[in-house]
Amino acid sequence: MIQRASVSPRRPQASRLAALALGVPLAMSLAGCLGSTPDVTGSIRAPAGIAGPEADRAATDRWAARYKADPKDRTAALNYARALRGTTQYNQAAAVLESLAIASPYDQEVLAAYGKSLADAGRLKEAAAVLGRAHTPENPNWSVLSAQGSVADQLGDHGQAQGYYSAALKIKPDEPHVLSNLGLSYALDNQLSRAEATMRQASQSPDADARVRQNFALVLALDGKFEEAQRVAERDLSPADAAASVAAIRGMIAQSDTWSSIQGKNGKAAKAKLATTAPL
Repeated sequence: MIQRASVSPRRPQASRLAALALGVPLAMSLAGCLGSTPDVTGSIRAPAGIAGPEADRAATDRWAARYKADPKDRTAALNYARALRGTTQYNQAAAVLESLAIASPYDQEVLAAYGKSLADAGRLKEAAAVLGRAHTPENPNWSVLSAQGSVADQLGDHGQAQGYYSAALKIKPDEPHVLSNLGLSYALDNQLSRAEATMRQASQSPDADARVRQNFALVLALDGKFEEAQRVAERDLSPADAAASVAAIRGMIAQSDTWSSIQGKNGKAAKAKLATTAPL
């Protein structure tokens, strides 16, 4: 039986909605599966081929040595920045890529990586400007479009964000990470039915990962569908951990009145950051 959260008459605080949208309880439980921090920027996953803290540190040390030997080495700089991201050293990654972008101002791969690193570091307006130069209307890049959408979501422009995601999906249909971003954007735009349908589509993709399912469980919980949310969470967690995670989300919803707000019962939903995900 579907149960809905009991809610208080208080309006939700943006910080509480942000915590829910970031999927804090699930993210904590899934830390071992996710690699790097969830892609709040909607831009970046852990670098390919790197798994776990020890591998992250080893990759960082390896690429740091090569980069320091020749800071103008493009390959070394890009991989060093990826490794820094893998260890959540976002400001350092942005600094490495800033130098590379200055040296190669028209290199779109470099600009894309730099823009994503700026978004990771929370420098959203700078990220938006750089990402806008990382591809062209004649030759759009779906991954950059997804990153632009995530930045727009964090800046509160959900309509523009959804436009970016839709454009990305025209290039890369059914890409689960873009669909996940789009679903979360719908949730914060008071379109919870569309959010759930989009997240369900994303989670059914064979390429969906734990973070996509985490976000689907979050959206289900926001709609009061706690039993289904727990079943989704159990795909990546033990039953006990899944139950604890969903219970924590349920408690936060009840405390902040988030569910009623998103349903439109208490006016416009608070705007907040998303646990958006997207590949490199």
